[in-house]
Amino acid sequence: MPKSERKPEPAPPKPLSRLTRPQRQGGDEKFQRYLLLFLLVVALTFIIVPKGALTPTTFSPGDISPRDIKAPRDILIPDDDLSAQKRAEAEKAVANLYDYDPVAGTLIAGQVEQILASLRSTYDQESTEAQKIAGLESGFGIKTDPKGFRALRELAVRGDIKSRVALVMTKIYRQKIAGNLNLFESDRAKGVIFRSLNSQDEVVDSDREEVIGLGQLQDLLKKVVGESDLPANQQTALRELLLPLLRPNISFNQNETEARRQSAREDVKPVLIQVKKGEMIVREGDRITPDQLKRFEALHDESNIVSLWRNASGMLLSCFLLIYFAHSFARRNIRKYHPENRDLLFLATVFVTHILALKICIFISAALGSAFPYVEQNSYYYIFPVAVGTMLVRIVLNSEICLVFAILAAIVTGSLFGNSFAIMVFVFMSSLAGAQWVRHVTERSSLFRAGLRLGMFNFMLIFALHLMTTRPFDLQLIYKLSFGFAGGLVAAVMVTGIVPLVESIFRYTTNIKLLELANMNNPVLRDLMVQAPGTYHHSIIVGNLAEAAAENIGVNPLMVRVAAYYHDIGKIKKPLYFIENIGGQENRHDKLAPSMSALILMAHVKDGAEMARENRLGKALTDIIRQHHGTSLMKFFYDRAKSKADPEVEQINERDYRYPGPKPQTREAALIMLADVIEAASRTLADPTPARIQGMVQKIINNIFIDGQLDECELTLKDIHNIAKSFNLVLGGIFHYRVDYPEPVSKERTSEKSSRSRDEDRDRKSSDRAKDQQNPPAKSSTEDLKRLGMS
Repeated sequence: MPKSERKPEPAPPKPLSRLTRPQRQGGDEKFQRYLLLFLLVVALTFIIVPKGALTPTTFSPGDISPRDIKAPRDILIPDDDLSAQKRAEAEKAVANLYDYDPVAGTLIAGQVEQILASLRSTYDQESTEAQKIAGLESGFGIKTDPKGFRALRELAVRGDIKSRVALVMTKIYRQKIAGNLNLFESDRAKGVIFRSLNSQDEVVDSDREEVIGLGQLQDLLKKVVGESDLPANQQTALRELLLPLLRPNISFNQNETEARRQSAREDVKPVLIQVKKGEMIVREGDRITPDQLKRFEALHDESNIVSLWRNASGMLLSCFLLIYFAHSFARRNIRKYHPENRDLLFLATVFVTHILALKICIFISAALGSAFPYVEQNSYYYIFPVAVGTMLVRIVLNSEICLVFAILAAIVTGSLFGNSFAIMVFVFMSSLAGAQWVRHVTERSSLFRAGLRLGMFNFMLIFALHLMTTRPFDLQLIYKLSFGFAGGLVAAVMVTGIVPLVESIFRYTTNIKLLELANMNNPVLRDLMVQAPGTYHHSIIVGNLAEAAAENIGVNPLMVRVAAYYHDIGKIKKPLYFIENIGGQENRHDKLAPSMSALILMAHVKDGAEMARENRLGKALTDIIRQHHGTSLMKFFYDRAKSKADPEVEQINERDYRYPGPKPQTREAALIMLADVIEAASRTLADPTPARIQGMVQKIINNIFIDGQLDECELTLKDIHNIAKSFNLVLGGIFHYRVDYPEPVSKERTSEKSSRSRDEDRDRKSSDRAKDQQNPPAKSSTEDLKRLGMS
């Protein structure tokens, strides 16, 4: 076979063990989900299972025993109070340990001998006296003047100086010296032990032994040196030499003292109280004392340890099966149920916090039941804000995830309250009602209105549940109804306070956060208004268009309006490269190559996403900024590049003139794309009559649809038709007719000239984006419009 006809050999297959990055990432996310599920069920089990019956004991000191309680077997009950008292006494009995250095004086005498030997060695040196003084200071830290230096040299040459210094040290270090005498005296009152650093022998301190401080040691040194027969100048020099070297010979060993005290505390064995089989713990009708309650609790714990482990195992397995299969079923069968790992972490955190808060509330209600016996303990259950978790999930995520969360929370809460069916129904219904009324929060007061409605709903639900029982209409029903109404208000208050915390920790963009971002005094919007006023005005109009369409197709209008405000913030960095901000200035793109102009236009998407992350606008708004141009073609610059290029020399790649994408993934992002393009194109209409506006809207939407920019979002043909109708309505209001008031002839002429000039400028400076979108597609526009159902 000729060499030119040989086929290239196929590349060797990749080994199966090597995974691509998306595969590894998918595996890591799956592992994280299983780990989160395991931690969640363990936490729920740990919260619910203790106390065996899933509710706190009904006994407390001072309660009346309803029956005789005897010990069914021999038990040993630890007396914690007495054990703690014994441990404290053992710890207090440990004396403070001080380390004693018996050779401290000898070491100081040795240091003095080294200094004097150094002075003797300077006799043979040719250096000046100042240099020798400096060497003494640098080598030993001894500061002196020339007179003192000469006195030290006289001391150094004395033959008996070593013995004299040793004698002085022996005299002044006969007793123990403490660095802080006051602290030592306070420790001495509690007991002190001296441990020799040489022999490690320990001696208990006796109050008869004298201990002095450093100040007394210095006075003693002056006295002993003054009693010597040395000349006065040498006495002064020796005293000044020894004073900086003095140090205490006893020091407090805190680490060893604390270790001995801890050891003594641990050596104390727990004090146990023996209770014999058949021994009466408390008789019927007697008030339960704290000691009797302690014995009863020990007996209760002993008898239920096996049952506790069984309950824990059953609860762990039940929670795992319930949550795992509920999540799997919803993920496969509910269209909008697609939580990410961050969402699952948020749901798990809310779930655990919800159950933990209810468990704490149960104990609080038990305490209130004892303090106010005329109100039954279970009446307090209805004031618990059981709907807070579901309301948070609805505000942060969506209705589908909220529904699954409400079902799981109701079942687990019913188990927490002793498998109470009434509590489970109450939690489920109240949670759904609360979530319904916080669906679209357009202002902060909406939360309080939702709380008021939830309180009324709880009132009616409690009354309905009471009708299903055989209990009479008594005072307890009034308490329950009142507590239920208050519970709705408490839930609204708690949600109002928790939402900002959730936004900060999990970086979510809720409707409440959107209300803050919609404020025109926001620094980003103010910069946009100052730096790029044309873009700012364009964003406001896009917001009006998109909001009207969002209300028509059932999309969150607040999210769409705020996204429209921020979708072009990337233009702040290069405002004069965009036609709406040029005004009467020269178009900078006239001097640039088409490829460079395309790169500048593409950059505003990347710059906008970076600014969104820097200003913490949230993932939802950042994604819309990245997707609002999709992968659309900058046809104006693409055609210019093709017209300037030589087909025989280079081929213009269309991909170089398309935005990097991605295409809109949500209906919100698609709405921003459509409103953005149509608002820009509407500026090019010379005579914006309703018919022309409708034709322009239909053509642009048709072009975007044919280009495949809407392929990855969930817009239907019906949605597109409703969007077009909303755009036509809003644009018709913007470009409405005005009555032509008569003017003087001179003003009419001036007006005609200026109007003619503006029309010419508008024709010359048409928007690049409008030119891109108004070019007819390759196929017949009429047929495409019929296919969209918009003709």
